[in-house]
Formats: sequence, structure tokens, C-alpha cells
Amino acid sequence: MREGGRISAAIEVLQEIAERHRPAAEALKDWGKAHRFAGAGDRHAIGTLVYDVLRRKNSLKAHMGGDGARALALAALHDVWKRAPDDIALAMAQEHGPGALTDDERAALARQEENAAPAYVAGDYPEWLSASFDRAFGMRAAEEGRALAERAPVDLRANLLKCDRAKLIKALEKFSASAGPLSPWCVRIEASGPDRRNPHVEAEPAHGKGWFEVQDAASQVAALMSGAKPGEQVADICAGAGGKTLALAALMGNKGQIHAYDQDKHRLRPIFERLQRAGARNVQVLGSDESVRLDALKGKIDCVLVDAPCSGSGAWRRNPDSKWRLSEKQLETRLGDQRAVLERGAGLVKPGGRMLYITCSVLPEENDDQVAAFLSGHPDFAVVPYRDQWRQAIGTEPPNSAGEWTETLLLTPHSHATDGFFMALLRKKSA
Repeated sequence: MREGGRISAAIEVLQEIAERHRPAAEALKDWGKAHRFAGAGDRHAIGTLVYDVLRRKNSLKAHMGGDGARALALAALHDVWKRAPDDIALAMAQEHGPGALTDDERAALARQEENAAPAYVAGDYPEWLSASFDRAFGMRAAEEGRALAERAPVDLRANLLKCDRAKLIKALEKFSASAGPLSPWCVRIEASGPDRRNPHVEAEPAHGKGWFEVQDAASQVAALMSGAKPGEQVADICAGAGGKTLALAALMGNKGQIHAYDQDKHRLRPIFERLQRAGARNVQVLGSDESVRLDALKGKIDCVLVDAPCSGSGAWRRNPDSKWRLSEKQLETRLGDQRAVLERGAGLVKPGGRMLYITCSVLPEENDDQVAAFLSGHPDFAVVPYRDQWRQAIGTEPPNSAGEWTETLLLTPHSHATDGFFMALLRKKSA
């Protein structure tokens, strides 16, 4: 396909997303099924343009003065892809292209971006979250939001049960892999642009051998901050597909016991193949219908990992359409889920044990507010300052948190070059 045809396809998909309120991944998949002549490079370019529009929808709308699919695609080509207006005009006028630029579109593309735009426009986040972003980041709200609207790199966690970081970097050198930030396990492959396909790392022999898992650096840090030690009893009670469970198994050297549970059986299903491939042998998987087995562990667990259901605002780089589909009602539901899972996790912790509360969110309502509310009702728990835990668990000098509190840790793309991730370690007082 020529560029004009790719732009037309992206506009078609964006219209489908807007008019039918469909997730971007589903709309792109269906477009590909209906247009099988499109090659892998075509699908990558179309998908990249669609996601770049969704990442920057507010600022692109402000630039063009409208939020129609065609206007947003034009703005993304200019502002994100850095195409000159004349080059855009040539592509638009190609056969199978969307049609020649109008005079108004040319004028809009030529306009300079406004420096006085509100933070939610400059930072490309929903207006109704302005108060949350202001409280979380203050004067940095637009900068932090803008970083959440960039393309994300591919982060891998070297599985120390089978491989170290240097060996993995060597195995993936054709992708220009390098050491990632913060985590001593992290290997990073930088984000690709529209002209280069994303590497299919899970098709590599190294993945089949269990040398690595795809996992953002911040998520790796969360596993490390648990301080899980060989021989301990650990419960990962929102295990999902098992990313942090696998990291904990490596951290514990397969010694001790990890109890992996998730109430959603569909999310938990992939964990079995992943455990086998990684060589993780100290994990007991508790099915969604086996909550009684989890309850039997009350008061016996050294470390409980609570990777709570959340808005996913910290992962907007990877799921940009989710930020526009998030609603106040959905956020309220998530807040209730978080309170419930914190209560459940607290009951499992033995005296002197600890609970690590994690979200992939940057919103204070889901993070420090939840911790403060939990502590007010549980005087037998106290926060372990994250700097102390970082030095003990990771052994390097801790970074500054992007969040409000000095005792909890918020990582963000702008401040730390990771996904947005919140962590609070809570220790239960000894009997």
C-alpha cells in the first residue's frame, strides 16, 4: 500500500472506534481481516497512526480545531510523524488516498501550536481528571501527561533462573537491545516508528528457552521491592497472567513457596505455560474457584503482593484508547475493588510480615489515598519508607518519587522512563 492508502485505512479505523466505541485493538484486527491484501508493514503503519492519534487526541484536536478522524490523522502526521504539509498533501492526493487537502486543512496544519493550552490539552489526558493530575504532579501535570502519551519501549526481564542480563542483551543484539533503567534484570528495546515494525521478541529462541519475559521496568522494580527471600511464604493474590509471580520465583531462587491466585480464571490461564517455560518450580496456582485455599493461609504469609485492579492510567502509553474510555463510574468501581483486595491481603499477613500494595496508576485516589485510608483502619500496619526498602532490596540509591508522599514510590515515564507505577510497602507489627 502507498502512504495515501494507509492514511485512508487509519481514518476508517478511527471512525469505527469513535462511532461504535470499540477498543482500538479489536477495530484494527477486524480491519486487517477484511483487507487481507495489506502486508505486515502496512498494518504496522496503520496501527501506529491510529494509536498516535489516540495518544494525543486532545492536543491534535486543539491544533486542527476539530476532532473528526480525518482532522486528527492529519494533525498526527504533522505533529507526531513530523511530515511537512506539502508531503502530507501529496500522500492525501494519491490513488486510494483520503482526498486532497482543503484550504482550511492547509491553514490548520500551518498554525503554530499554542503554548497557553490547558494542562489537560497539552498533556493529553481527560479533562475530568484535571484535579487528580494537578494534585499528583502540580506544575508538572502537562509534562507527566505528555510522557504518558509517547510510544513505549519494549522491556524484558531477564529470567535469572536461566539467564543473566548480559547474556540476554547478546542474544537480542540484532534489535539493539540494551540495559534498561532501575531494575538490574531489565533489557530494553526502544520503541519503533511508523517505518519500522515492532520486533516479535516472543518468537525468538531465547523466549522459547525461558530466558526472558516481557515486563516493564517498573513492574520488575515492584517485584524487587517486595523483598521476597528464599524460603519465605509469599502470596500473589492478583496474579493475572503471572508476570510478577515469575519474577518472585527468580528472586527467591525457587526456594520457599509462592501462592498465585486471581479471581478471574481467564486472566490466570496463561500462567501454567509461563511457569513451565521459565523453570519456576515453587509456585502453587490457586484457581479462581479455590478461594477457600487462599483463606486457609490467613496469618501465615511473610509477604503478600497486592497488584490491585486499577484505572491503568500508568500504562496509557501502551493502551492509549483506555484513557478516553475511562469514566468516573469505572474509577469508583476500581476504588471499591482496591479496598476489598487490601482487606483480603491484610488478613493473610503474619505478625511481622509485610504487604506490598501496587497499582499501574498515577492517580492519587488509587494510590496514596488508598494507603492512608487503609492505615487509618489498620493501626497494626505501618508504611516502610520506600528509600529504606529500595536500598535493602535493590542495593542502589533510590530515585525520587514522582508522587505526593515521601514514604511511597510513584514511577512515571517523564520522571523515570518507565510505565506509571505506584508502590507502598506496609509492615504488620509483631505480636
